[in-house]
Amino acid sequence: MTANSPQTLLVVGAGPKAIAVAAKATVMRDLGLPAPHVRVVEAHAVGANWQSIGGWTDGRHRLGTGPEKDIGFPYRSTVAGRTEHSELNAEISRRMLAYSWMSFLVEHQTYAEWVDRGRPSPAHHVWARYLQWVATRIDLDVVIGRVTAVSADDEQWFLEVAAPDGSAEEVIGDALMITGPGSSEAALLDDEHVLSIAAFWDRVSRRDLPVASRAAVVGGGETAGSALDELARHEVMSVSVISPGATIYTRGESYFENAMFSDPTGWAAISAAERRDVIRRTDRGVFSVRVQENLLGDERIHHLQGRVVSARRAGDVVAVTLHNDGRPPQTLTFDLVVDATGGQPLWFLDLFTDDAADLLELTLGWPPTLENIEAAIGHDLAVTGLTPKLYLPNLAGFAQGPGFPNLSSLGELSNRILRITERRGRGARAAAAREEGVR
Repeated sequence: MTANSPQTLLVVGAGPKAIAVAAKATVMRDLGLPAPHVRVVEAHAVGANWQSIGGWTDGRHRLGTGPEKDIGFPYRSTVAGRTEHSELNAEISRRMLAYSWMSFLVEHQTYAEWVDRGRPSPAHHVWARYLQWVATRIDLDVVIGRVTAVSADDEQWFLEVAAPDGSAEEVIGDALMITGPGSSEAALLDDEHVLSIAAFWDRVSRRDLPVASRAAVVGGGETAGSALDELARHEVMSVSVISPGATIYTRGESYFENAMFSDPTGWAAISAAERRDVIRRTDRGVFSVRVQENLLGDERIHHLQGRVVSARRAGDVVAVTLHNDGRPPQTLTFDLVVDATGGQPLWFLDLFTDDAADLLELTLGWPPTLENIEAAIGHDLAVTGLTPKLYLPNLAGFAQGPGFPNLSSLGELSNRILRITERRGRGARAAAAREEGVR
């Protein structure tokens, strides 16, 4: 951040990334450091995607990442940079501990019980309560409403927001950070036997899940893993997991893999192919160890390799056609299909008005594909060369490190976005050279 840095940072989505940035900005301001005012626009509530209201879970399933990787982890602040304030980095890390998972448990007098129970991962709704606790402590500025349009000029972002009461509001900021996976309501087919992930969790919460003998879950990531974990608790004769991979992979949890998430310092030195391989093996299309262990002994669960290319109603069942390279198409039938493929990475582009889309296209070149955007994410997790700043941490995994799109390195994420930098002008460089000459 410099004198030209944003005064107001808008964030779409009141999840862990928004809370992490807002909390560190609060600590920085308390220490007299420059930091933007963080204003969050959220459709439902803080931590909504970890509750049934968000449509991605019923709130009862357990977090796939250890809760110690909270909004301040890894508590290695570099936000003050190599400036005159650099000695405050350690103090920033210390103050961030006041918003840690441990502090949350201590305040609620449940820390000893959590330790004695073996430090279990909390249920999603408890994680949401933690995020809400931090938001309350930092007096988070939240606008409740659904973003309907995103526009921009050369200096600011403008969000059109539809409030729950039907009124409209324009929210203006100098920079924008977009978080979250987008809508959970998309499904392969508009059919009562094919459920989006939002519809699935809604039916689960109402105890109204359709009776099925043969069910299928489409997707190989943690969204699919949670749905599969839930289906295994119901009277289903068989459950097929459909994903493109040759098998269902388990998230890597060794020191070597975890260290890449916590400290992405050497990430840029890894080739593009190796980076994508790390992400594929450790983050995308993998189940957590806990989910794999839950499903290990269930003989009803099987894996089917392939990409779903079509789905149609065939009498009382749904016919799903799978494609695999080098093999003929395969069509299978199911009584119930759950589309758990997750959010669309570029969901936010549907909200961009022509002026915002033009700015992005002029920066990246047309069209703004996923690969182009991923490759353009800079060290600060923003699209390089785009003014005003557009931070896209969910797309920063390939360019900057595998921990930024998930919960593995929220403290480093806030470091990157809020980092103070010094821009030394020609006069400053000349003065420094004269001083060096005197010495």
